[in-house]
Amino acid sequence: MAKILVVDDDVDFQVIMRRMLEGEGYEVSIAENGDKALEMARQGEPPDVVLLDVMMSTTLEGVDVARSIKGDPALRYVPIVMVSSIATSPQAAEFPDHEHIPIDGWFTKPVQRSVLLKTLERLLGQGSEETT
Repeated sequence: MAKILVVDDDVDFQVIMRRMLEGEGYEVSIAENGDKALEMARQGEPPDVVLLDVMMSTTLEGVDVARSIKGDPALRYVPIVMVSSIATSPQAAEFPDHEHIPIDGWFTKPVQRSVLLKTLERLLGQGSEETT
């Protein structure tokens, strides 16, 4: 059973993702902020995929979390999918679109269930191929 870590401060989004993903057979963990997400990802086995919001306690907290995950040798192969409403928010101009953000997918909220599930299947099918 693949493990999905959902990182979002929106309780409604957490509930929707948990119901949808558990209904598809995924094991779901929830983190309401970046610090908790990193703590959870580093404990025991890392998640198979991280679904990550951009705007939480700070406007770009998710960007910082993505960089921390990809900078951690134990986590760098974990796929990250950002799911955010920043593109339609007043903070959209703050998003660093000129910089590389280490993510494997992007969805604007609200996300289409079928598209998200196909993306998860694709990412989980890739597996993690470590190179030295």
